[in-house]
Amino acid sequence: MDSQHAFHLGQQGLYMLLMVSAPILLSVLVVGLVVSIFQAATQINEATLSFVPKVVAAVAALAVAGPWMLTMLVDYLQRTLLAIPTAIG
Repeated sequence: MDSQHAFHLGQQGLYMLLMVSAPILLSVLVVGLVVSIFQAATQINEATLSFVPKVVAAVAALAVAGPWMLTMLVDYLQRTLLAIPTAIG
């Protein structure tokens, strides 16, 4: 396995990480922004107020996008494991 192949595998892994984590991160980001605007408008400075909606949003995103995320990860793992013989030889 040469350095270009290793770089390509690393690049594919980072891209997969970005694709799989995006739904959860984006949903938590949007909920955090909405809660922050609400806190600024009402002048409620409670630190724990933003925690519960973010957890609920993360669980909802996992419930909605979880099967797609699992499918993407399994396909990536299958491609990577099937590429081992070509990388060695």
